[in-house]
Amino acid sequence: MTLTQTATPLHALISRRSFKFLRAPAPKPEELEQILQAAMSAPDHGALRPWRFVVIQGEAIGKLADLALDAVKRSGDPRMTPEKEKSVREWMASVPLFVAVAQKIAHDNTKIPEQEQLLATGAATMNLLNAVHMLGYAAFWSTGVGTYVEDVQNALGLDALDYRFLGFLAIGTPACAVPQAKRPDFREFVTEWNGPA
Repeated sequence: MTLTQTATPLHALISRRSFKFLRAPAPKPEELEQILQAAMSAPDHGALRPWRFVVIQGEAIGKLADLALDAVKRSGDPRMTPEKEKSVREWMASVPLFVAVAQKIAHDNTKIPEQEQLLATGAATMNLLNAVHMLGYAAFWSTGVGTYVEDVQNALGLDALDYRFLGFLAIGTPACAVPQAKRPDFREFVTEWNGPA
């Protein structure tokens, strides 16, 4: 199930989950603008705005599938069997919207560590995922469509010398019902520090 727009923001954060199997409709153009604008609120040391997004929809998705799968096969990845290729093509054909995610490398920056720029890009991407959910849609962050093959990155206009490519957000409407995810108790991951021992 996805969120309705009447739920509280905190409920949205707690109830968000990934949905791999998606179908149309995708967010409307004005909703996509809101989703992308949400990324601009991410914490960002130095206001470098290192995040970059490439929107892929319509006929461009088939072109992306051709390009990415051919590049993965050329790379020699043994996991790209004919069965896997068929499965990925079918999955991509059902997804109405992809957003490629990258971090722009600030070569002339000497103040903000690159890991902080990467964290800012991850935070911006999380804002996208939350905004998608808050508008009643669903998404899945995938690195399985040639993310680590330089030819794919370069074809998207994200030259590997200037960008760290981080994958694709697949966005749409859930294709099937999925139960609410069972989350661990936060106490398993939190300690309180009261000063040196």
